[in-house]
Amino acid sequence: MSRFKRADKVDSLAGFRTEKTEPNVPYGLLKAARKSGQLNLSGRGLTQVPQNVYRLNSDTPEEAQQNVSFGESDRWWEQIDLTKLLLSSNQLTQLSDDIRLLPGLTTLDLHDNQLSSLPSALGELQELQQLRLSHNQLTALPVEVCTLKNLRSLTVQQNLLESLPEELGQMENLTELDLSNNHLKGLPSSLGHLTCLQKLNLCHNKLSCLPDSLAQLTNVKLLDCSNNQLTDIPASLSEMLCMEQLYLRHNKLRLLPALPAPMLKELYVGNNQIQQLEMEQLACLTAISILELRDNKIKILPEQITLLSTLTRLDLTNNDITILPASLSLLPNLKVLLLEGNPLRGIRRDLLTKGTNELLKYLRGRIKEEPERADEGRTAMMLPSQASVSVHNIKTLKLLMYSEKQASNIPDELFDAAADQGVTTVNFSKNQLTSIPSRLLELQSSVSDLSLGFNRLTCCSPDICKLLQLTHIDLGNNQLSDLPPEMKNLTKLCSIILNYNRWPSLSLLLPSSEMHSRD
Repeated sequence: MSRFKRADKVDSLAGFRTEKTEPNVPYGLLKAARKSGQLNLSGRGLTQVPQNVYRLNSDTPEEAQQNVSFGESDRWWEQIDLTKLLLSSNQLTQLSDDIRLLPGLTTLDLHDNQLSSLPSALGELQELQQLRLSHNQLTALPVEVCTLKNLRSLTVQQNLLESLPEELGQMENLTELDLSNNHLKGLPSSLGHLTCLQKLNLCHNKLSCLPDSLAQLTNVKLLDCSNNQLTDIPASLSEMLCMEQLYLRHNKLRLLPALPAPMLKELYVGNNQIQQLEMEQLACLTAISILELRDNKIKILPEQITLLSTLTRLDLTNNDITILPASLSLLPNLKVLLLEGNPLRGIRRDLLTKGTNELLKYLRGRIKEEPERADEGRTAMMLPSQASVSVHNIKTLKLLMYSEKQASNIPDELFDAAADQGVTTVNFSKNQLTSIPSRLLELQSSVSDLSLGFNRLTCCSPDICKLLQLTHIDLGNNQLSDLPPEMKNLTKLCSIILNYNRWPSLSLLLPSSEMHSRD
């Protein structure tokens, strides 16, 4: 009899071990999934997907076989198809072809498992919109996945992919594609067919070049190519007109890419081999707000940096810069300037520790001390207008600039070059002008921003009031004592700078409530 008891005990343990090895999905979860269409099995130690999960919508539920009458909450025949299946953070090594039994899935999350391959049956889930495959051991992406026409998001980061199928371009509705942290050495040209793509992450791969077909991705807002082996960026990327963020950190770039992308606000090119910044590259960055150039080999910061009027953050940490141009302080929106790790000369170390505001204040003081340097000769680092008329500034940036020349008049050739070019911004600041140039009237149909600060203007000609498109005027640091009453005609004017003049009373000068002043 004791022998039988021992046998019973052995059988009981064996059954218990089997249950632990292949844990069953609690019946309550399956029942709830039939009502909600969602099943979360994340972090349950599963080594394979239980069969009753695959057959959730095809098998008759237990309650249909056991109950004779049903309450409103137990109407099993009203079950809905499973649309969301979460299987992340398990120990799955494979996915069965039975996944085809769940054709209503719109979200399938398999991230953080041990999958080395995927079944071709995935291609039958034509309703799928999100497929999460990151943090697995996949060496290839099956061609069948590329037939998922409704897929919006495909995340395959942290796998072992070395190549991608050419059929990738068939996923025409994809808006997010994350291929980061793989072993990719190249990209299929069909990638350019993913024209709905808005976010593309290619960082931490082994890419030495980017295909020209990327230029077709005109809706991409974020492109991350950091931590690759890129030596240059194809000029065709300038056709990606919606790009707002571009990450190129930790590559082998020697030049700042010349990308006239009109929406580009953030450019990260730290940890490359960039040695110099050129005017052509800087002039392209018309909307840039954040520019990261840290950990490169830049020796000279050119005067053209002042073209970046929208810049708010400039990171130059760990370069070889010895001299800062005083004109850096003229960037109107600069809030953060990082310079640690540069062999700067002529600037006290304690000044660098006081923050950006104090440093810019110091540089502004140097501008007044060094006006005569503008006439010391023409060098490659000077503003283009110091050497000749900048056709690029006028035609591309719509900028007419003749600043810091100590000039008493503006050369006619500047106005000749600007004729019929739709110039919107005019900067004649920091000169010796005693009157407003009469030829400004030739730009009255387009100019909206006019800077005449730091001159010797004693009167403001009524002609300025004929520039009806003006939204901003800078007349600060002159010798003005009054303004023409016709200023009220400038109905689009949003701001006017008048500080450091000889006003008797600003309330007398600007009686109209329609005009707002900054002083």
